[in-house]
Amino acid sequence: MLQAHVRGQRHAFAELLRRHNDHLWQTALRTSYTREDAADSLQDALLSAHRTAASFRAEAEVRSWLHAIVVNACLDRIRRNKIRKAVSLTPETMPEPRDERDAVAELEMSLVVDHALFSLPPDQRTALVAIDLEGYSVAEAAAMLGVPEGTIKSRCARGRQRLQERLEFLRDPGNRK
Repeated sequence: MLQAHVRGQRHAFAELLRRHNDHLWQTALRTSYTREDAADSLQDALLSAHRTAASFRAEAEVRSWLHAIVVNACLDRIRRNKIRKAVSLTPETMPEPRDERDAVAELEMSLVVDHALFSLPPDQRTALVAIDLEGYSVAEAAAMLGVPEGTIKSRCARGRQRLQERLEFLRDPGNRK
């Protein structure tokens, strides 16, 4: 589809986006601090992909190429927005879930984990998202992010350590109901 777009086929890029939109949106959400930043970054990334489609060298899959463009657009936006207001989600300010496993409890848990994930430095968060959430291999993540495999491994190790420290309070069974 990407080559068809480069050749001028009218709806080829739209079809490519239809196929990969969910994955790209989830990538932007996981890499950005806010939904608004994710939406803006995704739009920037898609414009970039549209403009630079002819430079795609087919060394990786189109999905990986698009993924890398989205991640880079998110990281660029994070760099531009360096000063951010932090929101504290401490155990004292969060209410306990009422039911054993209701939708609200799952949403709250997701927010706690997302907050911990977003508190990581962008390079560690990006590596963890690529490896642990998106399922890329270390080699694939290294190629997408343009860093050595050892760097990906160390970023993941440091990121997992920080997440463990930030989520330690979940080990108390009362905090996981």
